[in-house]
Amino acid sequence: MKVTKFLDHTDTVRIGRVESDEIIPLQTTNEFRTLADLLAAEDPIAAVESLNHDSPVPITDQICWLAPIDQQEVWAAGVTYKRSQTARMEESEAAASCYDRVYQADRPEIFFKATPNRVRGHHEALRIRKDAKWNVPEPEVTLVLSPALKIVGLTVGNDMSSRDIEGENPLYLPQAKCYNQCAGLGPVIQLYRELPAVEEIGIDLKIEREGQIVFDQQTSASQMARSFEDLVQWLGRDNDFPNGAFLMTGTGIVPSNDFTLSPSDVVHISISGVGTLSNHIVQG
Repeated sequence: MKVTKFLDHTDTVRIGRVESDEIIPLQTTNEFRTLADLLAAEDPIAAVESLNHDSPVPITDQICWLAPIDQQEVWAAGVTYKRSQTARMEESEAAASCYDRVYQADRPEIFFKATPNRVRGHHEALRIRKDAKWNVPEPEVTLVLSPALKIVGLTVGNDMSSRDIEGENPLYLPQAKCYNQCAGLGPVIQLYRELPAVEEIGIDLKIEREGQIVFDQQTSASQMARSFEDLVQWLGRDNDFPNGAFLMTGTGIVPSNDFTLSPSDVVHISISGVGTLSNHIVQG
């Protein structure tokens, strides 16, 4: 089951169930006022099914999608794929041994990525920093977590990164990762009672520039060195999430060192069984 947030014809924020080529607007209740309330339910799929709904809305180019987030924090994991380890070592000779060690260590790299106001949804703009010269998108399977840190679904995530800032000094990681419009989520959350096998979760990144595809690469969640469950249990150590959380699980696709995003590029990230998140890039 897929759920989302969108603006209806009166510019009212609505929660919807996505089926085929239409969105079915849900009627909220005192128990389930927000999407986060539904995600916090013992059985989110049953909670969605319990709601009445309005007439379906056809999915057209005029749909105003919103990031499927309320007050949850967004966190991210790094160096979970071999390709990411290699790229991080290439961008920072001084920190190369750190990235090599964390790839093999028991404790993963987990960092705070974004507050909800820094997140954008499908067809909205993501930003590259004015003070950065080497910027890339990072396509990531993103775990949707309940307040009890149960994985209730998956969504598509774009963990924007300023590689030159991080490469200059690993202590600059927060500035390279967390800024206005630094994260994309959506367009939907695919709810699961049982997650698919990682071999079934394909990840595709395409970057469009002036109508031409200038980058096109694929990988699979099966290439991760860590399991989803392992990352979640580390995130939850001495950490409470009363509103739930989103956890980006790292990237296995990193463009070559001579590639950087440009303003007006369009980034398309697809995850098997979930959907495609598209964002255009701005700067300044």
